[in-house]
Amino acid sequence: MSEKTAFIGLGVMGYPMAGFLAKAGHKVTVYNRTTAKAEKWVKEYGGELALTPAEAVTGADYVFACVGNDDDLRSVTTGDAGAFSGMASGTVFVDHTTASAKVARELADAAHKLECTFLDAPVSGGQAGAENGVLTVMVGGDEESFAKAEPLIQNYAKMIKLLGPVGYGQLTKMVNQICIAGTVQGLAEGIHFAKKVGLDVEQVIETISKGAAQSWQMENRYKTMNENFFDYGFAVDWMRKDLGIALEEGRSNKAHLPVTALVDQFYSEVQALGGSRWDTSSLIARLESMNKQKKN
Repeated sequence: MSEKTAFIGLGVMGYPMAGFLAKAGHKVTVYNRTTAKAEKWVKEYGGELALTPAEAVTGADYVFACVGNDDDLRSVTTGDAGAFSGMASGTVFVDHTTASAKVARELADAAHKLECTFLDAPVSGGQAGAENGVLTVMVGGDEESFAKAEPLIQNYAKMIKLLGPVGYGQLTKMVNQICIAGTVQGLAEGIHFAKKVGLDVEQVIETISKGAAQSWQMENRYKTMNENFFDYGFAVDWMRKDLGIALEEGRSNKAHLPVTALVDQFYSEVQALGGSRWDTSSLIARLESMNKQKKN
């Protein structure tokens, strides 16, 4: 069934996600802060271009968003010419931004006043997952709205799960990033150690990846980490934003996150090395840099 949809935010994630909706036959109107990006999308996928979020959502049954942070999300929803000023009663808003649980609840309340519903639905899988349509989507919201939106989300996801009320999607994404941070640091230290003692990293990983140490990060990032190539995947700047959200939530709910706080500090050191746009596996670059400093 073809649905009239809007997609707000055509970054490295939103661009292909909106494309999958269009390829599935849905009528998609897109809005992007940089109009040239929206023009490029329309040329590639068809659909329509809007100059404001309010214009994009006019007549839409479903609205999707994937922007940068809490402030960006507020801007495209409740800001001047925001989506909420153009949505009709009954519209389902699906937010794929990685943001705070606080802003999710805030916007859900605002949507409810308009007789609309809001799902917080952050994703995991990175740019490659978005481009291949195999994202993992963590959803918070009510069951009825989720049931309506799920068939559309399936166009770019391999795993979709409703985890509880609004905010639970964002809280689950925080758990995801907390786990990744510790895993990548452990892998970085392991590869660094292997190199220092003269082991063949390829052989080591081939062996231990078949045991309890196995992880997605190990399978997909060890080669580029060993080669000091960090132009693949999720950027350090984005990871620090996400870890900041998790640490703030942790302070609020009294969760103890010592490793997460430490790895966040390590990422700040990677930024100082010029690695703001390197992918998150670049934690190993910090270790290699420390080693060079000691030699000097």
